[in-house]
Amino acid sequence: MKAGKGETIHRKTLKKKQNHYFLYALLAPALILTIVFKYIPMYGAIIAFKDFSPLKGILRSDWVGLKYFEKFLHSPNFTDIFTNTISLSLLGLICSFPIPIVLALMLNQVRQAKIKKNVQLVLYAPNFISVVVIVGMLFIFLSPVGPINQLVSAIFGQPLMFMSEPEYFRWIYILSGIWQGAGWSSIIYVAALAGVDPELHHAASLDGANLLQRILHIDLPTIRPIMAIVFILAAGGIMSIGFEKAYLMQTSMNLPSSEIIATYVYKVGLQAGDYSYSAAVGLFNSVINVFLLVAVNFVVKKLNEGEGLY
Repeated sequence: MKAGKGETIHRKTLKKKQNHYFLYALLAPALILTIVFKYIPMYGAIIAFKDFSPLKGILRSDWVGLKYFEKFLHSPNFTDIFTNTISLSLLGLICSFPIPIVLALMLNQVRQAKIKKNVQLVLYAPNFISVVVIVGMLFIFLSPVGPINQLVSAIFGQPLMFMSEPEYFRWIYILSGIWQGAGWSSIIYVAALAGVDPELHHAASLDGANLLQRILHIDLPTIRPIMAIVFILAAGGIMSIGFEKAYLMQTSMNLPSSEIIATYVYKVGLQAGDYSYSAAVGLFNSVINVFLLVAVNFVVKKLNEGEGLY
């Protein structure tokens, strides 16, 4: 007796699902960890709308609506903290986004494998240094008696207070971040460029294209989708700049430019014990990040022939 058409389709679908069971099993641990450590803790965000008391707990604490959001928006510190966060994030994104691309394009032109590996080792190594060590090195090298200030003193006659003057904080933060992360960030572009067919470069060379023209018309179009995704993700986290580094670099003298939302949340939440207010400030920060992610993805899709993060 022949099976019906519907039964045949059902069997094929069932067989296809069975073939994917192994993939589902591989996905399961990552999915469970994401739910446990990323989604379930979101429940605690409701204390931003409550007058949280540790004695009453989250559920029995009194609702206060948007009281703590209004408190932050009307805070005398709001303008400085928000401006510092935005300016540090935007400058960091603008300065650090193109560097890994340039490094990857330069590495792609190195033909000697041994030299290329050594250069990559030098570029990737700073990524594995702890933030605490990085900041310690900055304080040593940029101290009034450090090697950089000795050079500055020899030229200008007096040292510069790099770690205490507010105007130097942003550039020290950004440049040290580029030194630490640009090499590691270039890996994804190096991997994408490895997929470019060498015959394309050979054919372009025969047609008279120089190196710059080959990079512009072969290499860059190849990595353009990856550039778009990396840029969207970076823009989505524009308000989530590293708390540890900013906090460690912070001194009482550079506070006017080093106080950002992340350090402020830590101080009012864990140091002052104002948990609801701290949660409200953190949630405000996250909402802006989501808005930026959606907006940048929309703009990139318009500019990138419909290709975006989603």
